[in-house]
Amino acid sequence: MVAKISVGNSLYGAIAYNGEKINEAQGRLLTTNRIYNDGSGTVDISKAMEGFHTFLPPQMKVEKPVVHISLNPHPEDVLTDIELQNIAREYLEKLGFGNQPYLVFKHEDIDRHHLHIVTVNVDENGKRLNRDFLYRRSDR
Repeated sequence: MVAKISVGNSLYGAIAYNGEKINEAQGRLLTTNRIYNDGSGTVDISKAMEGFHTFLPPQMKVEKPVVHISLNPHPEDVLTDIELQNIAREYLEKLGFGNQPYLVFKHEDIDRHHLHIVTVNVDENGKRLNRDFLYRRSDR
């Protein structure tokens, strides 16, 4: 499993990017945590944004609160959606993000199906989660 972690400030951009994959029939929403999910495999961007903003306090002072993760299984691994959901949950737990709001998307735009996770690194009090060693924890 290869992971690529990006941090940024555009929550809308991260969600919209994944929404475009869905609109192009190259992806779908697999699971969420603390964010609205109607189970259709699509994402309602405004409801997702609302869900994240409900979680993020107005006094938040974190410059780059958005975490966008790409998880890429080995090309020979054929995994079910349930297995991919479990991989995403376990991965986020190990990073210390298991209780955060998040969206997990499956992308099918290349031969190797892979996951994209959108979450935030801010707790309910507006404080940044410890990102120190985030990349090292990801490798475990």
